[in-house]
Amino acid sequence: MKHTKKVFIVYHSGYGHTKVQAEAVLAGASSVDGVEAELIDAKEAASNLDHIDEADAIVFGSPTYMGTISAEFKAFMDASSAKWMQQSWKNKIAGGFTNSSSQVGDKTGTLQALSVFAAQHGMVWVGLDLPPGNNSSEGSDDNLNRMGASLGAMAQSLADKGPDVTPPDADQQTARYYGERIAKAAIRWAA
Repeated sequence: MKHTKKVFIVYHSGYGHTKVQAEAVLAGASSVDGVEAELIDAKEAASNLDHIDEADAIVFGSPTYMGTISAEFKAFMDASSAKWMQQSWKNKIAGGFTNSSSQVGDKTGTLQALSVFAAQHGMVWVGLDLPPGNNSSEGSDDNLNRMGASLGAMAQSLADKGPDVTPPDADQQTARYYGERIAKAAIRWAA
């Protein structure tokens, strides 16, 4: 009998844009047979860490503020120290995503912080396996991975537009693809 794999997307979203990205990761993970995916706000996760233990894979998501994770997401990270002591998340699949208003915005710093956090928990990080999009004269802003990330999924949301408009579809589709990749990795890792 096959065991259903659980993929939790733990995220913080200050203005709603990163939540749109998190929902796309959720859609991708949910599209994989044998996977149950759940979206969890980081504040809720920090107060119910035992629930996070149930996950086979955890995808961490934070907006990039001032070149790194948000304070709200950092509070979740800090709250997880008891789980670190117990090695509760060891060998779980991990991944991460981030969003900022500028194309670069030092988003790599956020993904690095998330990957180090996962490594400290003994988790197994899964990067984004898409080649950079829109990096030649043949490319466009409609390409998947238009931000050119490898460590995780990146998105850009214009500062003067709401989450009903941005991040653009290409970034949402990249996040969806990444969620599916994480879910498939969770199935393979547990096999």
